[in-house]
Amino acid sequence: MNVSLYQRSDIPRFDIPEVKERVSAIEWKTRVDLAACYRLVAFFGWNQLVYNHISARIPGDDEHYLLNPLGLLYEEITASNLVKVDLEGNIVDKTPYRVPPAGFTLHRAVHQARPDVQCVLHTHTVANMAVSAMECGLLPLTQNAMLFHGKVAYHDFEGLAVDCDENERVARDLGDKPILILRNHGLLVAGARISVTFLMTYTLELAMQAQVQALASGQKLVVPSEDAAIQTARLGFDNDDFRAAEDPAGRIEWPAMLRLIDRLDPSYKT
Repeated sequence: MNVSLYQRSDIPRFDIPEVKERVSAIEWKTRVDLAACYRLVAFFGWNQLVYNHISARIPGDDEHYLLNPLGLLYEEITASNLVKVDLEGNIVDKTPYRVPPAGFTLHRAVHQARPDVQCVLHTHTVANMAVSAMECGLLPLTQNAMLFHGKVAYHDFEGLAVDCDENERVARDLGDKPILILRNHGLLVAGARISVTFLMTYTLELAMQAQVQALASGQKLVVPSEDAAIQTARLGFDNDDFRAAEDPAGRIEWPAMLRLIDRLDPSYKT
């Protein structure tokens, strides 16, 4: 990735000091982390032009969420230009930007049904779209994939996800799992923290790329035992040891990712 692509002075932004001064410290931290997540998704090439969303619930405020403004590239997202909305996708804080209410449909379904979820990350990568179209779904072919054994749900394609009536079915199909593969569509990851949601997405993306390439090779595949998959999943992102520690799955990785984005362009924090 060419670092110069990120060193821009023309990123659209609102009155930066005014936003930081009027929101709580926890909301500002959430804004910074979410903006960093957008920049990371762009860096790794998981974004699709200006489309899709990463939404985050503001801790302590179960009614309000942050997501990207309509029309901005992920590499242009900053803490101050994220938009605060309610569960209906209505803007609840002054901003010069707009959001497409219909685009928040999938996220609303998850946030409304799962108070344990802070962040919802939705992507359309080549690998996850390919796996979403496979009848077999995600296969336990790699260690990365087995970390999610028994934790992946599926939702059948119903057309463009703009119908609020679909919310109930999305929430029903996701259940209490962290991963929803949207058939013929893409991937939705729901996590208790922004850092963990990003890490799960990263791990899944590698697993899906490996599956696509392994199946394309035409070679006979070695499939681990069910017991091996179960044991691997037990050491995944939501086991008891992880829950006992503060920000366990992102404690090491997330600060490293922030250092990466800081080197590319620290303007995400503004």
